Amino acid sequence: MADLSITAGNVLAADGAVSKAEFIAGAAITAGQAVYIDAAASSVAKLAQADGTSAEATLKGIALNGAAAGQPVMIATSGSLDVGATLVVGMVYCVSTAAGGICPYADLGSSHYVSIVGVATAADALKLVMFNSGAEKP
Repeated sequence: MADLSITAGNVLAADGAVSKAEFIAGAAITAGQAVYIDAAASSVAKLAQADGTSAEATLKGIALNGAAAGQPVMIATSGSLDVGATLVVGMVYCVSTAAGGICPYADLGSSHYVSIVGVATAADALKLVMFNSGAEKP
């Protein structure tokens, strides 16, 4: 498999089922991308990636809207979310090696950080788990 092919316009939070937080984007962000919070850069949201540093792999949430650097971006941090892509029910999804990407766990390679985004509960629903292991896949 490959990274999810997300249609930004289809990213939707389930009514009342998602906790959200607002941050300032530290880079261009598209709805549906995985983000981390860069504490070294005034706590701005940037694109998470599994093959970067431990900090870059520390998932904070999934962007609910697009934003250019310096603009506000809303982040889903828990609950159920339509990520705008077709999912495989029961599949565990993680932060991928592509900045902001989401991929199945099996796609992570050796030495990639394991940050779980969630588990697909339907073909269009991802139950957010947000588990940052801080560990690299063997």
